[in-house]
Amino acid sequence: MFDSNLRLVCWNHAFQDLFELPSEMIRFGVGLDDIVGSNSRRGIYGDGLTPDFIATRIESFVHHTEPVRLRLAPLNKVLEIRSNHLPDGGIVTTYTDITEAVEAEQALAEANETLEQRVLERTNELVRVNVELARAKGDAEEANVSKTRFLAAASHDILQPLNAARLYATALVERTEDNLHAQLAQNVGASLDAVEEILTALLDISRLDAGKLKPEWSVFAVDELFRQLAVEFAPAVRDRGLELTFVPSGLAIRSDRPLLRRALQNLISNAIKYTPKGRVLVGCRRKKDRLRIEVHDTGIGIPPSKQRIIFKEFQRLDQGAREARGLGLGLSIVERISRVLDLRIRIESAAGKGSSFSLDAPVAKASGHPVVTPERSALALAPLSGICVLAIDNEPSILDGLRVLVTGWGCHVLTAANYAEARAAIRKERRTPDIILADFHLDSGTGIEVTRKLRSSLGREIPAILITADRTPEVRDLATFASMQVLNKPLKPAALRAMLVQTRATLEIAAE
Repeated sequence: MFDSNLRLVCWNHAFQDLFELPSEMIRFGVGLDDIVGSNSRRGIYGDGLTPDFIATRIESFVHHTEPVRLRLAPLNKVLEIRSNHLPDGGIVTTYTDITEAVEAEQALAEANETLEQRVLERTNELVRVNVELARAKGDAEEANVSKTRFLAAASHDILQPLNAARLYATALVERTEDNLHAQLAQNVGASLDAVEEILTALLDISRLDAGKLKPEWSVFAVDELFRQLAVEFAPAVRDRGLELTFVPSGLAIRSDRPLLRRALQNLISNAIKYTPKGRVLVGCRRKKDRLRIEVHDTGIGIPPSKQRIIFKEFQRLDQGAREARGLGLGLSIVERISRVLDLRIRIESAAGKGSSFSLDAPVAKASGHPVVTPERSALALAPLSGICVLAIDNEPSILDGLRVLVTGWGCHVLTAANYAEARAAIRKERRTPDIILADFHLDSGTGIEVTRKLRSSLGREIPAILITADRTPEVRDLATFASMQVLNKPLKPAALRAMLVQTRATLEIAAE
């Protein structure tokens, strides 16, 4: 305690101990300035003090009533000083050693600073990793796009000679009377079918993975789809001695018709491949607002432990590999299509007891009248003699293959590689074609452009079919806008003949 003249009048031993004051310094009446001066000379307040430090320290002592912290560096202490004024003008002060508390505060501050630094470092690391992931994702997407472009370009180059080979093989089968040579030609055709199946599967997977196949939603009758599939698979089940049954359905669904058909084709094809004897049954069950399309078979079945991996590409069971050829891509394509169309795939199977696969789609109200598709067998028997066909392709082997094939059906064929050659052939023969078969990719322009110019120059809306290895929706849309039907390479002769017969029937109706 200090009086109004700042003279020491009362103290305890703790005060002397905290400052480690000499005994002769602590006495009644000693001035506050003497105590502060002594401490300063002993370096209690630290080094490098200014001359007016004592006055400043006393000023703070007298006027600061809020707690003040004082660090005694040589003593490794921190004191908290509180001053209160007495009624007579004196001052009473308390000194509290808060060294441990301050050290705890500093340790906490350092921990927080370390934590903040670690958080900052971790955040920067995460940002760096995210940037690298984004770059890697971009690289992967670019690689996927490049892969799709490469496969599209490579498949086009491969499909060109494959298309010509199929045309020659079909013409050879139709013109060969000797059973042995006919069988050899059929074997060539079967081998070409296998190559086409593999290429088509790889292209489908590539486009699905790259997101190039976008659904084109429409409403169509299930029976219409079933009729087409029944015609398509009739030869396969006949050759294997199986029974293929489609249960009629009066319902319509909303989906992408080509993609759904592709998925069902793969399921039915697998069922036929892996059913040595018995039957394959295709039908529907309505589940509230969805229609479940089911494919059942009496084949070799799939063990429960293998039912997850069969949807991965290039995965085939050992027994399945012995039963039929293939790369194990069919169910992989079905799984990808189901994701694109938001279908649910179900499988029920047991080894040796057959399998059941199902896809479901939203039920829709049917619109318009059902389309009745004539069977291929009936179309194959229809005559084509006398019809004039103009074939346009920049590949001489394909042109020659088309000429040989279509001439064998009784058609008169004109061939050309471009618009100028097409006009020259028409003038030379003095005959306007009844139908145009045009390849999409030509050396100059496209088959769609050549068809438009020919129609314009001849003043007739000549029926036309676009033959292309490009299966993208964009090309199909261009053909639709140009009023052209589309056939994909490798060209299936039966599909071409069916379209020619339909065209002839349309021309005859128009003539009447």
